[in-house]
Amino acid sequence: MAAAVCALTSTTALACEINGRVSIVGNEFPAIQTVGAGAKECQGGEVNTNLTADHQKINLAGMQGDPAEYTSAIIANSSIVALMNDDVIRPLDDLVAKHGQDLKKNQLITIDGKIMAVAFMANAQHLVYRKDILEEIGVEPPKTYEEMIEAAKMIREKGIMENPVGGAYKSGWNLAQEFNNMFLGFGGQHFKPGTAEPNINSEAGVKALEMMKALSEYMNPDFLTHDSNATNAEYRAGNVALMNMWGSRAATLTTAEGVPQEVIDGFAIAGPMTVGGGETPASTLWWDGWTVAKNISDEEAEATFVALNHAIRPDILSDDNVALQAVWLIDGYKPTDKAIGVFEAANAGTIPYPMLPYMGLMHTALGNELSDFMQGKESAEQALADVEAAYVAAAKEKGFLQ
Repeated sequence: MAAAVCALTSTTALACEINGRVSIVGNEFPAIQTVGAGAKECQGGEVNTNLTADHQKINLAGMQGDPAEYTSAIIANSSIVALMNDDVIRPLDDLVAKHGQDLKKNQLITIDGKIMAVAFMANAQHLVYRKDILEEIGVEPPKTYEEMIEAAKMIREKGIMENPVGGAYKSGWNLAQEFNNMFLGFGGQHFKPGTAEPNINSEAGVKALEMMKALSEYMNPDFLTHDSNATNAEYRAGNVALMNMWGSRAATLTTAEGVPQEVIDGFAIAGPMTVGGGETPASTLWWDGWTVAKNISDEEAEATFVALNHAIRPDILSDDNVALQAVWLIDGYKPTDKAIGVFEAANAGTIPYPMLPYMGLMHTALGNELSDFMQGKESAEQALADVEAAYVAAAKEKGFLQ
């Protein structure tokens, strides 16, 4: 009888019963796909997921309706700000009290005294490289971006690879994020202290763009079309030896079908690099988590919380493949060797991505205005002036600036 009860209580039907619609929008990398699949295990209500690289283009619009199209958006410490600015997500304190007793304190993202999201993983961009290629040219894994360029030059000159550097430099969000990393590495501050006034048209801003341009000389000529998926594909194909990549992507980089054995054997991870003689890594620390929409019924909100809480329960880590997918903020997670880059980022004092109400406007302006510089059509100073002008216009419209 005891064995029968144990077997029954382990089934998804008893483990996760919901009574309402659940509709989730989020990014598409493996850890989030695991969370989406976990939510779909729940029974008693319909659970749908829309996991796409375009999630940030549709999550806000999809939560503004009444009722909201999406009952949850899986977000990071950057993208939650836009949802809060438009007041489309609800505080979770009551649902945490009712259903989240097993969540750890560091999973509860509290803003202005209210729990607004539940985090399930940490993330950062860091060095991913081919140890066999670096051994062939006789150099150590780069600790600075300057060393990366020197290594790339040697790899090209020796005829090993024509474009040995990879980077998620796609125009828009990705390009802006690479600037943010480099800008912080040079000691830049996006805003004048204590204000929403832009502060990127500076020496740090110019140096950041110049370093990005120098790196792009060793990238695929189509680098402005390469997001994380395309950059990883270049690495998997054996075309890239050095790149700055997300820990959430790096962990499963060589598990895809068809990856050449030399790429699998040569795969290696290290911490984020510094730049310009600075000590602060040219990267940012992130968390990913889930929210619950405001413009839905309380029944749908509860169903959404229960389904997503089920999806990040500790026993998902018993699957070795799942355990490798992320640096999980889940009770019982034991760091793997694939997590070293994110842990080194945290230990090296990497700056968290700024969770400011107006940072999203700055990120958008950067993504829209930096491509001309990267294509050699205008100076760094002009590109940064264009960014500041676009940001100021948007910040005035939103009431952040007068």
